Amino acid sequence: MTAADPTPDLGLARRLVARQFPEWAHLPVTEVELSGWDNRTFRLGDELTIRLPRSRSYAEQVAKEQRWLPVLGPRLPVPIPRPVAQGRPGLGYLHTWSVYAWIDGRPATPDRIEDQIALARAVATFLVALRACPADGGPLPGQHNWWRGGPLDHYLDEARAALAVLADEVDVPAATAILDTAVASTWSGPPVWFHGDIAFGNLLVRDGRLAAVIDFGTSGIGDPACDVVLAWTLLSGPGRAAFHDALGLDHDTWARGRGWGLWKALITVAGSRDTDVAAADDARRVLREILDHPVSAPPQSACDAAEAN
Repeated sequence: MTAADPTPDLGLARRLVARQFPEWAHLPVTEVELSGWDNRTFRLGDELTIRLPRSRSYAEQVAKEQRWLPVLGPRLPVPIPRPVAQGRPGLGYLHTWSVYAWIDGRPATPDRIEDQIALARAVATFLVALRACPADGGPLPGQHNWWRGGPLDHYLDEARAALAVLADEVDVPAATAILDTAVASTWSGPPVWFHGDIAFGNLLVRDGRLAAVIDFGTSGIGDPACDVVLAWTLLSGPGRAAFHDALGLDHDTWARGRGWGLWKALITVAGSRDTDVAAADDARRVLREILDHPVSAPPQSACDAAEAN
């Protein structure tokens, strides 16, 4: 962001809509529960939502979502964002932006999950369907999605630097072994669709059940390993086992996904422990899950795990 690149706030969203889409100028623009960091999201009336990239790096995702979400949506078992219009730069704002149909639901925080096993299976079913979507011409890993779907090698030096910073609170040999294992294999199949950021804020629930999957900014085609990270960030025990069973991915893919999760948790703790205690503490929780709970093949089945507990 620069002085000529204003933060996209509520006022800017209202002005852009009024200038570029006068047919919607009478609709209220309001805050949503999680407005986002890479993009700012606002509700437009009762049936629409606005998504404004915060910088050019994220603006590259607009064309991708406008192009591919209408292709993917009809093939998936739960709703995803449906583009309604594309905005253009204006009023000092430098980027293209999107208007989507509103999807009713709330972020999948643990207190809103009625049945973790059911949610795990629903998300896995979604990801299996996403992998099955035709990938011809899809976006390969690159800057547009921060290299999701490519090899973790791209972030290996960053992960090791964060690990060195955290040597006083992380089991360095164990973490190093996870990273080494993650980069020892590659996806051997053809490129497949992945979401790239399956996190609680991008899973919407309604009445305790999965209602939608949103934010495809990091999506693309390639290695789906990055999509298994939910096993450690949100799931545990029987839910984690159910997720593993339903995804149908091999042991090496899970090992790469564990590495992706470890990288993100390490850089979050290292970068936030002096500035954002809550974010650092949550990343520490994820670190413990990743270090203590590998998902081995074959794991205990969800039914057996539930009975054991």
